[in-house]
Amino acid sequence: MAYYGKCIETVIEQLDKFTPKRDNPEQFLEAAATSLQALSPQKQSFVLEVLSGCLEYRKLLTVVVDAFYVEDGRLCLRVDHSRFEVICYLATFLLEELGFQLFCNIIKSQPVDKMCKFLRFFFNPLHLCSWIKDEWSLIYEPAHVKENWIDPLMRWQPEVQELINHLEGVSASQSSPLKTKAKVTEPKEFNLTAPRPRTIPAPEPVPVVAKPRPQVPQSTYQPPKEQQQLETVKRYNRRKAEELLLRANIEELRCAMPRSCRERVQGSKQQLRLQFPPRIRKTPKLTFYRPDNILVKLNTTAILREGALYQRQVEQELQRVDKLVDGAGDFSEFFEWQKKMQAKDREEQLAASECRRLQGKLSHEEAVLARQSLMQENKQRVEQQKEQMAKLMLQRAERRLREDRSRKELVEQVIEGQKNAKAAQTKLAKGRQQTVQEAIEESRGLLQRRAQAAQEEQRRRCELISQLRALETQPTRKGKLVDLTQIPGYGLEGEMSIVELRERLALLKENQRRKEEEKRDQIIQGKHTKSQELQNMVEQISLCRAAMGRSAALRWEEKKALAAAPAAPSQDERVQQLRRRISERAAERSRQAALLHVSAPRTARPKPRAQLEAQHWLELERSRERRLQALQQGGSGPGPARRLEAA
Repeated sequence: MAYYGKCIETVIEQLDKFTPKRDNPEQFLEAAATSLQALSPQKQSFVLEVLSGCLEYRKLLTVVVDAFYVEDGRLCLRVDHSRFEVICYLATFLLEELGFQLFCNIIKSQPVDKMCKFLRFFFNPLHLCSWIKDEWSLIYEPAHVKENWIDPLMRWQPEVQELINHLEGVSASQSSPLKTKAKVTEPKEFNLTAPRPRTIPAPEPVPVVAKPRPQVPQSTYQPPKEQQQLETVKRYNRRKAEELLLRANIEELRCAMPRSCRERVQGSKQQLRLQFPPRIRKTPKLTFYRPDNILVKLNTTAILREGALYQRQVEQELQRVDKLVDGAGDFSEFFEWQKKMQAKDREEQLAASECRRLQGKLSHEEAVLARQSLMQENKQRVEQQKEQMAKLMLQRAERRLREDRSRKELVEQVIEGQKNAKAAQTKLAKGRQQTVQEAIEESRGLLQRRAQAAQEEQRRRCELISQLRALETQPTRKGKLVDLTQIPGYGLEGEMSIVELRERLALLKENQRRKEEEKRDQIIQGKHTKSQELQNMVEQISLCRAAMGRSAALRWEEKKALAAAPAAPSQDERVQQLRRRISERAAERSRQAALLHVSAPRTARPKPRAQLEAQHWLELERSRERRLQALQQGGSGPGPARRLEAA
């Protein structure tokens, strides 16, 4: 039994090394044959045969062993998975060939309790005729499974049952305690001092837990602070715009002055340029304060760009005033004509916007009609698809019948090919063993030649090392005297000693440091001059911006008054034609909806008054921002000189 136990242990060891996802069965068998060269030929052939069979029928064996672990083998170790696979293979495929007596010897060489559990589970008639047969029939042909595997196992079931009973008796005899004739030692208690009773500890004080905060904070039900700040900013801006409008209405037309006041205007202009604060060190920033204390700063480039723009506008306005004083023509007729043309353009814009709105409505009606026609086309297409699907299902059923016939023929061919597989495997194993033996002899010769070459190389290295050590033992002169004041004397032009070179380098560094200080003083002086110019320009920009804000507020109020006036109904021919087409499309849509039983789309709900007012104020804010941007970029309006005078 020890002989069979060693063979089975060898097979189990090789199976544990096999990994299905990584190893190829054929290559694994070749490697196993190489590693088993030390065994006897009879033992080697038995191990290889069992190992190849376990690899070939691994799916069948895994089904039985996994089910055993789920039901009866819950307490068994996963390390014995390969052991149960080998026993299952021997009982299913080699029981007739080995004989029952040899099979019993193999079973007795293994752990008794594990074999008893597994054989009772595997040879259970209920298991063999029910789920084991069904699971194996999913992998191989049902008739082949029943004839070649299930029926032989059922015939051997009585003998195996006797073997199981014998194994249970052996296990019970091994587990019974051995009777001993010697006197049993009786333990005695130690004479120890009785411990003192422990004192009852004082109860720990209950910690006072802080009262938890409510889950939902109170701030959830309060309006956000940002909304209040926005409302405050809106009220402040509106009040400021009204004040600017009132001041502009009171102080308008102050720029029109007689020729005698021309010198005074020029003097005020020079005074504006001269009255600035003293010089500052840092580059100034143009700062504006909002109601919410937010600073808006401009860099140097923005200050210079905006200052040049305002200076150019002031010069243009002064030139225009000079021309008016000298007797230039009045532009009142031009302004009236301009207003008429603007009103005409406004009417055209209103008509164009009405046309766009009506075109959108017309496109909506046409889209509804197109959607209704598309629904009708989809119904027809669905009916056609159903007819085509019925035809395809019939074709699919016929194709499946043909595939089933071809699959059965292929299974029969595979079964015939498997019958001759064992003879081919044995022949292949013998040829591979011979090839492996030849390769081992060749590798042994190569190793001997390589060892001789390594010995020769080691001897040559030892000789070189001895020569190098002999050279290292020879005495050498160390150290050399160097005079830093001596010239090398190579005959080069400008040759000098190291001391002289160091002195010249020190002089060069001193000159370079002096030049850097002079350049730094010049840069600081230039910064001071530039900061003074920027401060002057900041004051001028502040005055110009204040004047532009007042003029923009005045124009905004005028446009607001024009927008508040009721608009007359449009009499444009395009508008009338679009309205007629919309009414025709609506009537056609209602007729089409009645035919298709489709409900008409719901009309848009009117928006609440608060939402309309909020939208109106949002549009006013956007238009104001666009006007301010246009003014900053040099748009139309009163000149800078007039704004400065009004300020």
